[in-house]
Amino acid sequence: MSAKVVLRSGKDRLRYAVSFEFLLMVILVPAGAIFFDKPITEIGVLGIILAVKAMILNLAYNRIFDHFDTKAGRVSSQRSQVGRILHAVGFELMLLISSIPLYAWWLQITLLDAFLTDIVVTTFIVGYTYFFTLGYDKAFPLPMPSEFEEI
Repeated sequence: MSAKVVLRSGKDRLRYAVSFEFLLMVILVPAGAIFFDKPITEIGVLGIILAVKAMILNLAYNRIFDHFDTKAGRVSSQRSQVGRILHAVGFELMLLISSIPLYAWWLQITLLDAFLTDIVVTTFIVGYTYFFTLGYDKAFPLPMPSEFEEI
């Protein structure tokens, strides 16, 4: 026997990704414009590019992470504290590696400055990811299956 596990739908994953990126941009674009002394539109376009890249990676990453939850017999909204931390850190590491060249080119800064910029942004986003996902899981919980089926 194995427990029946409920996964988030594609529509739910899309809602998560879009709402995650929208709120993040509302926070980071004005801060980036002030920090780099650039027009908000210039930082906004960079933000949109990074957000689209992150959403695509987010959909794939969460699907893979949910697969591991399923193998462990749990639903994603019931993830442990350690599981949530691993989820957030792993995703941000993947984004860090893929974003450094874009930061350097777009902002006309060195790779080292791009790395340091991304470290600051990533550090913020790791905490943001944890709290956003926790809030999302509370706002849109998945039901705990009560049925067991034989395989």
